[in-house]
Amino acid sequence: MQSPENSHNTEANPKDMADSQEEIKIPGATNDATIQTGEITNAQPDLEHLLKEAEIKAAEHHDAWIRAKAETENIRKRAQTDVSNAHKYAIENFSAQLLTVMDSLDAALAVENATIENFKSGMELTQKQLTSVFDKFNIKVIDPKGEKFDPHQHQAMCMIDSELPPNTVVQVMQKGYKLHERIIRPALVSVSKAKDS
Repeated sequence: MQSPENSHNTEANPKDMADSQEEIKIPGATNDATIQTGEITNAQPDLEHLLKEAEIKAAEHHDAWIRAKAETENIRKRAQTDVSNAHKYAIENFSAQLLTVMDSLDAALAVENATIENFKSGMELTQKQLTSVFDKFNIKVIDPKGEKFDPHQHQAMCMIDSELPPNTVVQVMQKGYKLHERIIRPALVSVSKAKDS
């Protein structure tokens, strides 16, 4: 007979064996020798499915990038065309207004037996039309007679003796013009020089 201390008894009581198996049961484990993978598969995402989703998203992003690139290129071309047209047709409105001045000059020249007074009055009317067009487009005359010489707006052609203070515009040889605040043409002037003491 074997001693009760011998735990490796091959002729153990089946009831005792069942009790010992119940004690060491692991949740989710069975006596079945096959591996249970159902819960593990559900817990981990399907790699194939994730790859397909990533490929779809990558294709969508690539498509959006291609569209954005094409739209940017279209905007750039449109902007180039707009700038080109702005340079080409910038003076279109101004030119249209000048046509009435040209019509007046043509009408004055078409008169065969005009007197000098008629020519003079016609030229004065034409000058008024031209001045009106200039005002409409913010072209201002620079006529600085008696003003202090300003090298930004005037071009001194000579210096002359005068009773006026030094560096004063004595005579305007040719009027200047500015568009808004930009000088188109400086006024050609003669300037008073300082008196020798």
